[in-house]
Amino acid sequence: MMSQGEHHDLVGTLTGGTWTKPTCPCCTSLNVEPLVLMQLAENVDPVTKKWIISRLEAPVRDGGAQLLVHSGEDDIGNVVVLSAPRCTQLHVTEGLGICKPYKDGNMTPFSYHDRNNFSNVDDMQVFLTLAERQYVVKYQLNFVRAKKDRTIPGVPESRGVLFARESLFRKLEKLGIVKAVIALHDQQKLGALAQAWYAKGQLLGQPLDSIQAYFGSSVAFYFSFLDFYTWALVPPALLGVALMLLPMLRRMAGGINTREGPEEGEPSISGLAVQAVFNMLWSTMVMELWKRRTASLTYQWGTMQLTEHYAEPRPGYHGPPGCNPVTGRPEACFPDWQRQLRVALVSVPVVGFFLVLVALGMASFYYCEALAKNFYTSYDSWLMTPVLYLPSVAHIVYGNMLGTLYNNVAQALSEWENHRDESSYQNYHTTKVLVFNFFNSFAVLFHIAFVKQDLPLLRKRLASLLIITQLVNQCSEVVIPFLVDRFFSSSANKPKEDDPEEDQLRAQGRLPAFPGLFPEYLELLVQYGYLSLFSCVYPLTALLLLINNITEIRTDAFKICRLFRKPFSAPASDIGVWQYAFEILGFVSVVSNCWLLLFSPGVNQLMQETGFSSHGALIFAIMLEHVLILVKMIVAFVIPDEPDWISLKKQQIEFRSVQALKQQKRR
Repeated sequence: MMSQGEHHDLVGTLTGGTWTKPTCPCCTSLNVEPLVLMQLAENVDPVTKKWIISRLEAPVRDGGAQLLVHSGEDDIGNVVVLSAPRCTQLHVTEGLGICKPYKDGNMTPFSYHDRNNFSNVDDMQVFLTLAERQYVVKYQLNFVRAKKDRTIPGVPESRGVLFARESLFRKLEKLGIVKAVIALHDQQKLGALAQAWYAKGQLLGQPLDSIQAYFGSSVAFYFSFLDFYTWALVPPALLGVALMLLPMLRRMAGGINTREGPEEGEPSISGLAVQAVFNMLWSTMVMELWKRRTASLTYQWGTMQLTEHYAEPRPGYHGPPGCNPVTGRPEACFPDWQRQLRVALVSVPVVGFFLVLVALGMASFYYCEALAKNFYTSYDSWLMTPVLYLPSVAHIVYGNMLGTLYNNVAQALSEWENHRDESSYQNYHTTKVLVFNFFNSFAVLFHIAFVKQDLPLLRKRLASLLIITQLVNQCSEVVIPFLVDRFFSSSANKPKEDDPEEDQLRAQGRLPAFPGLFPEYLELLVQYGYLSLFSCVYPLTALLLLINNITEIRTDAFKICRLFRKPFSAPASDIGVWQYAFEILGFVSVVSNCWLLLFSPGVNQLMQETGFSSHGALIFAIMLEHVLILVKMIVAFVIPDEPDWISLKKQQIEFRSVQALKQQKRR
C-alpha cells in the first residue's frame, strides 16, 4: 500500500496523463483527485476497455456515468482510475438528500440551484468528505444502464448481449471483465486516523467525526453504536459482580438463609428479581438513549433527511422491459406475485430446512451431554472435568459452521428473489439471517431453561458460549487475517521498484474485500440476547462482554484500516433494521426473565415451604410480566426519541423548504 503522502504525489502523476476533460467550465480543475480504482480482467480486449471508458465518460442523458476517467498505466492495461467532476458530485449530493452547512451555519438539504449559498461549495474536498466523494463514483457506476439491446464490443455475441435497462457494470462483473471496484486509500489521512483511533492504545472515546469523514456514516454509526453499547455494559457488569460477591460474603459471615440460596453458586431469589427488573429498565434506557444519540449524529453528519424515493432499481434487479407506473421511466418489470411465490415456495422451505439442522444439532448436543456425564461419573476424577464441556464446545463449533453456510445461502436466496429496492433486499436478507441466528443461538438455551428447567446447565452453557465464541471470533476476525497479511501478503503488497506508481494502485487491489458490517451487528445482537435474556442466572455475563467489547473496538478499527480494502459507504441515518431487532429482544427479555424467576430452584423451594401453589405462582409470573412490559412501554414513551434542539432544527428546515417552494412558484 502507499506510504503517507504518496496519495497526493499520485494525484500529480495522474493529472499529467489522459484524464477526461470536463465539458462544464465550473468542473475544470488543475488537479484531479483519483477516488476509485477499477480492475479489469488481465486479458481484457483493448476494444472492450475503450468502450467501457466511453460509457464512463458519457453524460447521464446518454446513458453514461459522467465521470472523469484515467486509463491507468496505458490504454491497453487492465486498470482504470476514476474521479467525479464537480457538477456530478453536486447533483448526486442533491439526489441523495444529504444536508450541508448553509450560509447561516445550519445544516440544510443541499439544492443544486441554490448551491452558491452553501459554505465551501467551490472546494469539493472540503464540501464533501472523502467517503462521500467516493460513494458518488460508486453511485454513478451502479446506475449506468443500457439504452437499448446491444452487444458489448470485444465480447462474443453469445455472452456479451446487453439488454435494454440492464445494469452495465453488473453485466461486466458477471462476465468477469470487471474484477473489482475499489475505493482508494489516502494513506496520509488513514495514518492520522489510525493514530487517533487505535495506535495510541487509548480506551476512552473514538474520533467519530474523522471515521465518518474517511469511512462514511454507515461505518461511523456502527462504531458509535459499539462504543455506546460497550460503555452501557458498565452498570450491568457492576451489578453482576455485586450479585456474585454478596452471597459469598454472607456465607463467609455465616449468615446465609437457606431460602436465599439452596445450593452454593445458585442465584438467590432476591438477586434474580433485581436482575430481572434491572434488565428490563436497562434494555429500555439503552435503546431510547441510543435513538437520541442517533438523532444528534444524523444532524451533525448531514444524513437526517436522506431521500431514496423514486430511485432507479438496484443493480441486481432484472426482468422484461417495461415502464414504471409511478415515474413513467422505462425499467425492468418483475411482478410482485412472482417474487412472493419464490419466497413462499423456495426461500421459506430452505430456511425451515436449516432450522431442522439446528434442531438436529441440539438433539445431538443433549445426547453427547449425557454420554459426557456418564463418562465423568465412571472415572470420578477432577482431571475429567474438561470432558463435561466438550459437548458444548462441539455444538458451538457446529453452530458456527452451519451459520456460515446459511449466510451464503440466505444471500443467494435474497438475490434470486429479485427485489427492486435496496431496502427491500436488505430487509428480506436480514430477516432470513436473524430468524436462523436467533434459533441457532438461543434455541438450546431456551430449551434448557424452560423445558429441562436446568439452571446449572444453563449457566455452564452460557459460560462456554461467552468464552469460546469470543475467542473464536477474535481469532477468525483479527489474528488469522493479521498473520496472513504479515507473513504471506506483505511482500506481495510492497511497491515494485521498476514501476512504483502503477503498483501503488494495484497493491490496494491485492487486499481482501471488506466483509461488511452485517456479521459485526449480528455479533452484537447475539451478545445483547445473552445479556438481556439469560444474564439473571449468570450475572458475570455483562462483565465478560464488557472486556470483550473494549478490545473489539480496537481490533475492528485495526481490521478496517489495515487488513481489508477501503469499503464504499452509503450515507446512513441510523443502524437500520438492527434497531428494531434490538428492541424486539428487549421485549422478549421481559418474558424470559419472569419465567426464569418462576422456574428457579429458590422459588420452587420457597413455594414448598410456604405452601404456595404452582397455579398461583404461574398467575403471579404472568401478572409481573405484564406489569414490567407496561413499565417498559411507559419509560420508552416518556423519553423523547430526539433532543428538543434536533426537533427545532427539523422544523426550521421544513419552514425553509416551504419558503423556497413559494419563491420558485413566484418566479
